[in-house]
Amino acid sequence: MSGMGFLDERAVTADLKAQKKEDIIEELVRLLVHAGAIKDRDVSRLVQILLRRESLGSTGIGQGVAIPHGKTDCVAKLVAAFGVSHTGVNFDSLDGEPAYLFFLLVAPEDSAGPHLKALARISRLLKDKHFRDSLRVAKDDRTLIKIIRDEDEHRH
Repeated sequence: MSGMGFLDERAVTADLKAQKKEDIIEELVRLLVHAGAIKDRDVSRLVQILLRRESLGSTGIGQGVAIPHGKTDCVAKLVAAFGVSHTGVNFDSLDGEPAYLFFLLVAPEDSAGPHLKALARISRLLKDKHFRDSLRVAKDDRTLIKIIRDEDEHRH
């Protein structure tokens, strides 16, 4: 999987439970633990880093999408998690609408290039309404992974 190699299948969920911004971020970070990308003991520190980034300006880019991201020495390479919330979460998005699709990106401290490339790539994919809609109705994690893979390959 060329483009989205930084997204581990174990870090994808079709059913985020959290209702609040901090909790959604923690739930996404725990997906990274589940995927073996970060250690359990680093969860709260990483959540703090991501919330600090949010306080500079919400990563809720509108149209139901949020791309929380941050840099930390807890990871050696770029890692990502993806989740769908069916109820939607108030994420202080630019358009004031709730966010349903969450893409978490975590990069090593010294990484600029790959991090920005991944952000750009994800924002581009998520601009497509049909793609966003299919993600929102995906029944399970497997379906979600297939939709992301197909879209990413189809674009590159």
